[in-house]
Amino acid sequence: KVTGVEIKDVDLNDSMVRAIAKQAEAERLRRAKVINAEGEQQAAEKLVEAGRILASEPQAMQLRYFAALHDVAGERSSTIVFPLPIDLLAHLGRGTSAAE
Repeated sequence: KVTGVEIKDVDLNDSMVRAIAKQAEAERLRRAKVINAEGEQQAAEKLVEAGRILASEPQAMQLRYFAALHDVAGERSSTIVFPLPIDLLAHLGRGTSAAE
C-alpha cells in the first residue's frame, strides 16, 4: 500500500511554461479589470449621490460653484469666464435710460 508520494523536480517544456505564464497574466488582467469596474461603479454612485444633494440644496450648489471658481483662479490662466443665467443677461441688455 502507498502511503505518500513526493515530487522533487518537474521539468516542463517551453510551450507549457509559456502557456502557464499566459494564463497567469490573463488572470491578473481579469482581476485588474474587475477592480477598475468596481471603482467606476462606486464613483458613479457617489456622483449620483452628489447630484441629489446639489439638486436639493441650492446653497450647496453655490458653494460648489465658488469652489470651482477658486480652483480656476488658482491656475495660470489670464481669462476666467463666469457663466450667468440668460434672464440676468436680458436685464443687463436693456440698460437704464433717462426716459425710464
